Amino acid sequence: MKAAFFLAPTGRGQGLTTVALGLVAALDRRGVRVSFYKPISEDSSDQSRPERSVHFLRATTSLVPPDPLPLAEAKKLVSSGRLDELLGKVVGTFEKSTENVDIAIVEGLLPSSDDPYRGTLNHELVKTLSAQIILVVGMAERSIIDLDEQLEYAAKAYGGLDNIVGLIVNRCPVEHSTEVLNHLRDSRLFRRRDCHLIGVIPHNESLTLFRAIDVQRHLNATVIYPGEMESRRVKSVSLLARTVPNLLHTLAPGAMLVTPADRSDVILVVSMAALTGVPLSGLILTGETELDHRIIEFCQAAFATGLPLFRVDTNSYSTATKLHQMSPEVPIDDLARIRSAMDHVAQHIDIDWLISRSKTTLEFRMSPAAFLYQLTERARAGNKRIVLPEGSEPRTVRAAAICVKRGIARCVLLGAREEIERVARSEDIVLPPELEIVDPALSRLKYVRPLFELRKSKGLSLEMAASQLEDNVVLGTMMLAQGEVDGLVSGAIHSTANTIRPALQIIKTRPNAKAVSSIFFMCLPEQVLVYGDCAVIPDPDAETLSDIAIQSADSAGAFGISPRVAMISYSTGESGSGLDVEKVRAATRLAKAARPDLLIDGPLQYDAAFMPDVAKAKAPDSPVAGRATVFIFPDLNTGNTTYKAVQRSANVISIGPMLQGLKRPVNDLSRGALVDDIVYTIALTAIQACQ
Repeated sequence: MKAAFFLAPTGRGQGLTTVALGLVAALDRRGVRVSFYKPISEDSSDQSRPERSVHFLRATTSLVPPDPLPLAEAKKLVSSGRLDELLGKVVGTFEKSTENVDIAIVEGLLPSSDDPYRGTLNHELVKTLSAQIILVVGMAERSIIDLDEQLEYAAKAYGGLDNIVGLIVNRCPVEHSTEVLNHLRDSRLFRRRDCHLIGVIPHNESLTLFRAIDVQRHLNATVIYPGEMESRRVKSVSLLARTVPNLLHTLAPGAMLVTPADRSDVILVVSMAALTGVPLSGLILTGETELDHRIIEFCQAAFATGLPLFRVDTNSYSTATKLHQMSPEVPIDDLARIRSAMDHVAQHIDIDWLISRSKTTLEFRMSPAAFLYQLTERARAGNKRIVLPEGSEPRTVRAAAICVKRGIARCVLLGAREEIERVARSEDIVLPPELEIVDPALSRLKYVRPLFELRKSKGLSLEMAASQLEDNVVLGTMMLAQGEVDGLVSGAIHSTANTIRPALQIIKTRPNAKAVSSIFFMCLPEQVLVYGDCAVIPDPDAETLSDIAIQSADSAGAFGISPRVAMISYSTGESGSGLDVEKVRAATRLAKAARPDLLIDGPLQYDAAFMPDVAKAKAPDSPVAGRATVFIFPDLNTGNTTYKAVQRSANVISIGPMLQGLKRPVNDLSRGALVDDIVYTIALTAIQACQ
């Protein structure tokens, strides 16, 4: 039996949508089978606009919540005395969309003094869905003195405080969080033992920052140069009407600058700031004065750095005033902002209490969200030191800052401090004080003799050792070999060979490993699968393929995925013949003999390994077919092609390659890796270092 939790807002502007999405994300990350339901839409004026909560969940998760009933239709049914018909529709949609879940999060309607139907509908929805009520209150513009009165007033709509099971306080000023907590403990709501403070979510200014494109849309401005208007965020708005020396302090990262179109001196100084690497969020030229295109053409290099340039007909004061009236609501296409908001809420929610309150025996699965959550949590617990040889590469710098800030790993950037700090400034990255920077020029010398001793039997001289250490990957590998760091991540600007070769020469393979291979964690919508080998060994023989299967199964188990290993081929069972399929058969026999404790079967075609209905027809007696979690491909050509086809055509997150078989963890990145890819690879490496 599923448990339904109804999120009831205490007023408008509480951040209800963000809280609801964050709550769903937090449960999903824990592997709970969760669903989301918004029974009735908020907006009755424009049915072409998507319901925000539903839209954001569909766009950012694998969940597919049902469409809500339009508010206009709901009001019409209630006003005509057909409330039962309305509730019947709601229940039908709810039951159908929550058939296989354990917890359902239901988002209520926002109250409105102009619309008495909303309060009635919320109360009826709670009763109809047998939902437990969680109040959501925002503290951004509310005093603590008014809090009790607001909570009691909101609770009256649901029969009083005794019917409230929990409270979530949103947008709590950090400086008042302790005061709020102490006040709530003494309030009448929490004198009852069965009411729980589920979360106090601190206000986060960065989650309120809109993009330059949002400014352009709000002002209906003409775009002269778009630049990076879809990604640059507005941290401040400044009206530039002073002399140049008196406005220099406004030229800060994230500044949206407003100035009359005839202020050529201001346009020039803003352009100079952009050319020196200051990531301004945009420049708005105001008024009906004709634009001097000679100045604009002269400053083209500045706009080529990504600085957006807009033009409006209104004067500067009116434009700046209108900017300060922008809605704090997250635009429906700003997925980066809503993801950050969801993550922020998820970190401050007491999920354990929600699970215990659900009063059900929950079925856990290794969903992508659960896998990524466990990945970062286990890495955080390990507290490992990871070296990043590509220390001044912008994505790597940002990923390292994120990892250190979130406690995922103690990152070490190899590079000149001045260069790394310059990159951080230009990318608007705040370097945490705990982030380590090691200058290779000052540290190479101490590794020359140790490298010489390790490789002298291979003909390496001291001079050659010194030369090889000019490569930061070699230097980082030596730090790992000497035990100064726990793992290494490289590859954002280096090839796989550049990352692996020093590891093979210096770190070497584990005693029980026949080769170094790789796996990818493929985050499909419903589960996480392991693919191997898709990056390292071109054409393994049967013995090596057997070793890859065993290593991959062990790696899967180490990351919480129950290993059921499918040896992939173009043939299932005994149906085919040929050298390639015989190699897979032999590898399967070897793997089973070496590890009888593992579920391994093959050869299996991919569809027989993955799809239960195909498995019944092609391999009905297989313990793996139709439910495989680890897929071992016969060669690199098959593995690499398959993983990229699945990744790109199904828009699947793939994490890896994770190398296996080395004595100490070294991992490679794709040169097209995103910042999140690097963060998760660092987390993988930290976990490997704990094993």
